[in-house]
Amino acid sequence: MFNKVPMTLRGFNKLKSELKKLKYTIRPCIVKAISDARQLGDLKENAEYHSAREEQSFCENRICEIENKLLCAQIIDVTKIPYKGIVIFGCTVTLLQMYTNNIFVYTIVGDDEANYKEYSISIYSPVSRALIGRKKNDIILVKTPSGSVEYLIKKIEYI
Repeated sequence: MFNKVPMTLRGFNKLKSELKKLKYTIRPCIVKAISDARQLGDLKENAEYHSAREEQSFCENRICEIENKLLCAQIIDVTKIPYKGIVIFGCTVTLLQMYTNNIFVYTIVGDDEANYKEYSISIYSPVSRALIGRKKNDIILVKTPSGSVEYLIKKIEYI
């Protein structure tokens, strides 16, 4: 039995798109590169062949990894959840850092979707754990290695 892993609908669709590209675009190109490299002669000293085989290994491993993630995914579509007004998995939260007055906008997602550069934070991160179940205008305290940080929840969106 597989443990279900929470994932947003957007994250699920992104993985499906990557899987399709790997299987139907990248994999055939790699197979062709291996075939072309075989025709160059001795495989022991054929750098093109070894490079293509290594690329094939990475591609096949990523395909397997994505298929397993999709198999274990528990898709959560935040637009269909009736819990409006509180922070839940999949919602986008606008925060005001109390000390610096900096604004941060984060989407709370599963571990596999988390990408700080895209402002997507893991449900298991300290910020997410402090946010879950809270409401607009609540002040939260997040403990970080450099000390505690206070945030004011300015907006909660279910997009």
